[in-house]
Amino acid sequence: MTDWLFPPAPTPSLPIQGRAERFPVRRILCVGQNYAAHAREMGQARAEPFFFTKPADAVVTDGADPLYPVTTANLHHEVELVCAIGADGTIAGWAIGCDLTRRDLQAAAKEKGRPWDAAKGFDQSAPCGPLTLGPLPDPAAPIALSVNGGLRQSGRLDDMVWNPDEILAKARALWDVRPGDLIFTGTPEGVGPLQPGDRVEATIGGLQSLSFTVLPR
Repeated sequence: MTDWLFPPAPTPSLPIQGRAERFPVRRILCVGQNYAAHAREMGQARAEPFFFTKPADAVVTDGADPLYPVTTANLHHEVELVCAIGADGTIAGWAIGCDLTRRDLQAAAKEKGRPWDAAKGFDQSAPCGPLTLGPLPDPAAPIALSVNGGLRQSGRLDDMVWNPDEILAKARALWDVRPGDLIFTGTPEGVGPLQPGDRVEATIGGLQSLSFTVLPR
């Protein structure tokens, strides 16, 4: 038995549709600008996917509501298809995620050529819905996000520049991808700001929807 200086933190996890077991989250890899229209929206057109990361404990699950983060005046939403890596190292299931972004910090980091960690990897920056095991129900499904009932983002999964299997292959060239890893696969156009009190509803055809309210701090 290992003696700890203090009790280790609980393992972050996702609920699984129709199962009592939970999916333990090891880490979160994210793909940037993987929808052509969003790449243009952000002033970029990249031929190759690029990655950034979030800590595992950034996940917000089980219907919990994230707090509006500190040190930003421009929090943005980005709805994404999430791939979950299973015990055999392949994609075991799927969920809806929302990559929350401190856009002002990201813009400042880009201008100075600095990393995006503070803009992307902050506390409660990865709300995620329940995991659906098995094949993706519809690889061409619609993906959408609404704020307070108004549609903000809308697209289709087959609008991705790189599909999930290709993204996984690219990730393996950079990391030892292991069971428990989540991969956020990019967002369609229409990203925009959130304010405290905003209600977010995210959907992908065939998956359980994700909804949360941004709480004031």
